[in-house]
Amino acid sequence: MSKAEQRAQMINGTGFIAALDQSGGSTPKALALYGVEASDYSSEEEMFGEIQKMRARIILADDFTKDKVIGAILFERTLGEEIEGRKVADYLWTVKGIVPFLKIDKGLEEQANGVQMMKPIPGLAETLAKADGVFGTKERSVIHEANADGIAAVVAQQFDVAREVTDAGMVPIVEPEVNIHSETKAEAEDILKAEILKNLDQLAEGQEVMLKLTIPTKANLYDALADHPRLLRVVALSGGYSTEEACDLLGRNGKMIASFSRALTEGLSKQQSDAEFNAALGANIDKIFKASV
Repeated sequence: MSKAEQRAQMINGTGFIAALDQSGGSTPKALALYGVEASDYSSEEEMFGEIQKMRARIILADDFTKDKVIGAILFERTLGEEIEGRKVADYLWTVKGIVPFLKIDKGLEEQANGVQMMKPIPGLAETLAKADGVFGTKERSVIHEANADGIAAVVAQQFDVAREVTDAGMVPIVEPEVNIHSETKAEAEDILKAEILKNLDQLAEGQEVMLKLTIPTKANLYDALADHPRLLRVVALSGGYSTEEACDLLGRNGKMIASFSRALTEGLSKQQSDAEFNAALGANIDKIFKASV
């Protein structure tokens, strides 16, 4: 694995990052949308088995290539799974040429000060040490209101984790999501931008991060972040928007590319034939790719 090649792909690659990191909390909903009901599995083990089959089907699809998908974010449990006899992260890079990332957060705290901080991440150093073949990480918090103290706390926590990740030789994707239904979304994004700039300025030489942000209410709001010397790339989350809406909004932001989860898998079903599945996924990939470039 060449970190230099992967870094170059993250900076210059044309396309988007696929979010395939559904965790324990989001898996039942993702499976239900995919046509797998809770009655179809009887244990957590079987549930994760079903979501792994879905992920493998996506990764193996003809249109899931580095020509349009430059990176993919995985759930920690996925690292132990295999596709065609190779560990998933290794398969993504060596066979598909797609840069693997790992979701490392353990979920969210209860809301306070208009935000949800990340829960503690026990054993992070050990997780990073054994994440073979993984280029970077992703960690998510959520902002619900334009509360300056809350947003400052979220960003500070994110960058504390980011430094631990960079110390381990990896590139963190910092994800302070702004709730798309927030009544103060635009104001929250202005505060968030200022806090991120402040924290980017405090990074040391050699420390680099990426950002995963909600598509802003004001188009191109985050251009100044994208141009920062400590930042590799700004990617956008779909945040509950439909594929169509997310792509339309993203297309108005010239320096953001997509990192969609639900919008990528919209319309996919376990019951589809491989031809139907590949056609539906291919159509989503095309839309997201066009919005990203």
